[in-house]
Amino acid sequence: MDTNEHEGKGLLHKDLVYPIVGCAIEVLREVGHGLHEKPYENGLVVEFGLRGIHCEQQRPFDVMFKGVKISEFIPDLIAGRAVVVDAKVIDRITDHERGQMLNYLRITKLRVGVVLNFKRAKLEWERVVL
Repeated sequence: MDTNEHEGKGLLHKDLVYPIVGCAIEVLREVGHGLHEKPYENGLVVEFGLRGIHCEQQRPFDVMFKGVKISEFIPDLIAGRAVVVDAKVIDRITDHERGQMLNYLRITKLRVGVVLNFKRAKLEWERVVL
């Protein structure tokens, strides 16, 4: 796995991000666009399994405030034990989704997230790095 975002060594977790996007394109191709988010999330779990990508679905993480657990955050998917994957069906990915993903990364203590938008026939996706 790539572990250096800078220093000319390539993109962090590039070896996971591109296969994740490939899986999303396959799910979109098979399922079609514009449904609710859950079918895409579940389709990604199936496709990750077929491609040998380790995946955790709906794993809870504690949300802490001053050392006290105040809530739980449950991301859609964690792929390869390293990348938060968020399936969306929205008009477009905006700063709102990017900001959400940065919070998800802080809570999970991971560094890379991918937002996948299944609204249209062509997949929209963004990689977010903390």
